[in-house]
Amino acid sequence: MTGPAGITGKFAHWLSGWKRQGGDGMWLYLDDVFAEHETGKHPECPDRIVLLNRLLRQRGWPERSQCPTWSSATREQLQAVHEVAYVDRLKNWCDMAAGRIESDTVVSRGSWQAALRAAGAAIDAVQRVLTSEDKVAFCAIRPPGHHALPSGPMGFCLFNNVAVAAHAAIAAGAERVLIVDWDVHHGNGTQDAFYDDGRVGFLSIHRSPFYPGTGSQSETGTGRGLGWTRNEPVPADIPTGQFTDRFQRALSDMLTRCQPDLILLSAGFDAHRADPVGGLCLMEEDFQALAKHVRQAADAHCKGRLVSLLEGGYHLDHMPTSVAAHLEGLQG
Repeated sequence: MTGPAGITGKFAHWLSGWKRQGGDGMWLYLDDVFAEHETGKHPECPDRIVLLNRLLRQRGWPERSQCPTWSSATREQLQAVHEVAYVDRLKNWCDMAAGRIESDTVVSRGSWQAALRAAGAAIDAVQRVLTSEDKVAFCAIRPPGHHALPSGPMGFCLFNNVAVAAHAAIAAGAERVLIVDWDVHHGNGTQDAFYDDGRVGFLSIHRSPFYPGTGSQSETGTGRGLGWTRNEPVPADIPTGQFTDRFQRALSDMLTRCQPDLILLSAGFDAHRADPVGGLCLMEEDFQALAKHVRQAADAHCKGRLVSLLEGGYHLDHMPTSVAAHLEGLQG
């Protein structure tokens, strides 16, 4: 008897039955194509995903999860967030291997396919958790997305994966979505995408003052979206306990405000205290605890529906181990 990812025998039978009956399995999106987004000597480098995938495979996460196949994002899906002219322009830049297309952002010929696959993973994960028994997903993707703007790239990001996913959730029937972002940098592109929407809430806890200079507490939304944006800027020297307390209070408030059908998590790991690009107070065990808290929130408020997407995290040792800890927290 052959089970998931080549596991054989009685264990495979038990594992498949546990997932099918309990609904506690996790969707895990892994693809080596993300290493084809070549950036040269750059913190957002292919080794991020190569080393992460290697560690997750060594620790058996593909066998502990369900690893689906999925399609790349279509232009129509991307255009829910991004202007047609920008999508065309990015395709041309990638075809030309244009290199640096923005002060912090680099593309190569492999970047286009990697970016389409990353956004496609986010869309597919949303559709699966909304329709299947297994309600949690993690997408190990790059390039990251939460700085990407409707009209251009920014801060290592090409397409705004989490914003595309939120639009896909609304298209699939979700009435309200909450995006939670704990990357060390404020997710300005995501905030802008839904600032006046009133269906997609946005909570960001981030280091301040810091790049990109947005994310003050006074930024709370406008029009139908007034009150649907919540920013928790924190100082670089904040103790871990204070960080956690502020995150939990803000999350509780936003859950009450939004009453979401789905939580999307922009999971950056550059708030790790050793990160060379960001750096705050967190360690691996803190990412596990934060993930467990969000998982509990999803269980309590939206039938467990939770999709986590990799954003930042640039320490080549600590990012993979932080993600592994994150998965332990997600799985509960």
